[in-house]
Amino acid sequence: MTHDPVPLHRLEVPAPNVLPFAIGSFDTIGPLSRAAFPHRHVFHEIVYVTSGRGTHVVDTVPWPLRPPNLCLVLPGQVHHWRGVSGLNGWVVLFTDDFLLTHPEDREALRALRERPWLCPPREEAVRLSALLREMEREYRVRGEGFVSVLQSYLHVLLVRAGRLPGGGTPASAAGRAAELAARFGELLEDPDTGPPPVRECAARLGVSVGHLNEVVKRATGRTPGQLVRRARVLEAKRLLAGTGMTVGQVARRTGFADPAYFCRFFRRETGVSPGAFRRGADGGGASGDGGTGGDGGTVPNHHDR
Repeated sequence: MTHDPVPLHRLEVPAPNVLPFAIGSFDTIGPLSRAAFPHRHVFHEIVYVTSGRGTHVVDTVPWPLRPPNLCLVLPGQVHHWRGVSGLNGWVVLFTDDFLLTHPEDREALRALRERPWLCPPREEAVRLSALLREMEREYRVRGEGFVSVLQSYLHVLLVRAGRLPGGGTPASAAGRAAELAARFGELLEDPDTGPPPVRECAARLGVSVGHLNEVVKRATGRTPGQLVRRARVLEAKRLLAGTGMTVGQVARRTGFADPAYFCRFFRRETGVSPGAFRRGADGGGASGDGGTGGDGGTVPNHHDR
């Protein structure tokens, strides 16, 4: 396993074999819920900010706080809080295992990734606060059948988030083809290995390159090659902005043996050199969309270094 230069946090809950889920405030979840250093998770995180000032940076893109805000961070994404004060709201943490009763929620999460910082209108903000307050009470009291209740509440939360302006809608593709395309996307998001080449992805998925191309293009509108390049650019941006690795080290980490070729690739895909991108990120001016142009009461520390 390759060492990940970005701190990787794992979800630890009081009874992890029973409930791979936690909800609480920024204070009860722990100080890492508002960490000021770039890090990533092996779990999903939904943050609902009801008050506070500052900025949330997700994959190098800064999102200014204008509460209420609903934020999604997927496994593998690099994020941190910058210059925050008075941060209040709810933090929801869960792994893929918690989605087994509603597998369609995985597609909803992927769709929401395209717009990770949402601004609910006033009436919907009131409803979201009421839903999260009830989720927290259910988690704390743990009455009979509470796990299934929490799973249902989470499903409702994701559906409502998808209805918000800019929230997106899950793709309608279904069946084995959609499952294959989703598994391909998971390979690209693995923080331990980085985005593998298309041919390696096809081999690991047990299909031909041609079939993978057809399925992924139909499900996403992009070819596997385009998505691999997008994932490599995004990982390179994460490492350039969030670590002290040299350009050569970033190149090797993202699958390029030749740093010079990596620099040409990065400039072609983003319009700037790796060095220029790092200087912009250090100055808080990094831009891009992450694409190829761009537990009762107190919960123990749920982010474990």
